Amino acid sequence: MGKKRKESNRKGKKKRAKRPVIKKGSLYKIEGNTIKRKRMCPKCGPGVFLAEHTNRVSCGKCGYTEFKSKS
Repeated sequence: MGKKRKESNRKGKKKRAKRPVIKKGSLYKIEGNTIKRKRMCPKCGPGVFLAEHTNRVSCGKCGYTEFKSKS
């Protein structure tokens, strides 16, 4: 006779953690006639922001990365 499979070993699809929603208005600040905002990607152009990490800034669209200086 063959062995029985255990039901507990079967796994379903993993549930992904939901990321917090960032409001677009938090990326821009208007001071007088100038608009201050997060850094834009030099390759993709305006409208694509660079993500700020601890040691680098990177673009999620094209993969452009700038490393921050250690000093």
